[in-house]
Amino acid sequence: MPVTLHELAKAADCSISTVSRVLSNSEHRVNDATRERILALANELGYRPNMTARGLKTDRTFTIGLVVYNIASPFTPVLIRGIQEFLKQRDYFTVIISTDWDSELESEAVHQLISRSIDGVIFVESWRDETNNTLDLANKPYVYVYRLFDGDYTNSVLLDDQHGARLAVEHLLNLGHRRIAFINGPHGWVASQERLAGYHAVLAEHGIAFEPTLIEEGTWEVQSGYQATKKFLSLTEHPTAIFAANDLMALGAIYAIQDAGLNVPRDIAIVGYDDRDLASFSNPTITTVCPPSFEMGQLAAQLILDRLENQVEIKDPIRVQGKLIIRESCGAVQENIPPEHHISHTLPPESLVRKWRGKNPLD
Repeated sequence: MPVTLHELAKAADCSISTVSRVLSNSEHRVNDATRERILALANELGYRPNMTARGLKTDRTFTIGLVVYNIASPFTPVLIRGIQEFLKQRDYFTVIISTDWDSELESEAVHQLISRSIDGVIFVESWRDETNNTLDLANKPYVYVYRLFDGDYTNSVLLDDQHGARLAVEHLLNLGHRRIAFINGPHGWVASQERLAGYHAVLAEHGIAFEPTLIEEGTWEVQSGYQATKKFLSLTEHPTAIFAANDLMALGAIYAIQDAGLNVPRDIAIVGYDDRDLASFSNPTITTVCPPSFEMGQLAAQLILDRLENQVEIKDPIRVQGKLIIRESCGAVQENIPPEHHISHTLPPESLVRKWRGKNPLD
């Protein structure tokens, strides 16, 4: 049987109101020794608050719905883990519904969540370019994390793709490359637009003329990276380095270079994007930009609670910066790689957020 608030108060030899103030972190003054004794006993006895009773007092269910567009995406599980870990620490429960890119399933999911009196909704890897009116009518707060297409970015947490592209291209320039090709993603994707903008910006800053023949559009798949690289290799002067907008296309580029009898990175250096699992076991392993998916999930969870508890609305998107993971495909000398660029999936949150109300939302 779970320990009740009354039983915890009796064990701590305190009033129920004192125990309640300590557990709810109330601003009411409680003696430090008493506070520590109550918290220690709560942990020892396994006390868990009665969320139903708490909900009746606050008119909340302490439940957040997650509408997931592609549960099989390599990024979605990590985003969800970040969301759930943050919310769990604040006694919130999550309900996940996968919609498989179907707008009708999304609408049905929203109605199901509202009917179960959820407090708010987080849309994970959303492809919609407009907000959901049903939630507005129901007066339920919602946020977006990792939106894939252009639209209204109010209350959104986004990956700073321009920054990621800049990391990749600047790294290749620092290695001495001046003829850098770019395999972009499909037209219409925000990630494609932003990564192309980052590529253009770095070249311009270094006084390197833009060459249209050094850009090809891919489909995010291996084969498109292969075909794009074959076109680069057919040029009179082929590039000495290629930046691919994702790791699958970077892998295709490696295959094309190897099939042409050339070596990566000796003849052509490669940098990818996304830090997919394959990047760490391909041959050669792929230098890539690692998106901070876990931290983005945490920020989305913080934002939904801020909207719920403080009625905060963020007009400008929160853009989160990733980092470059240096491996073999770029040709960098391993002993010269700074420790912060070694393979890692844990990023310090305070270094990720460019700006959000002038402070770190995870503080």
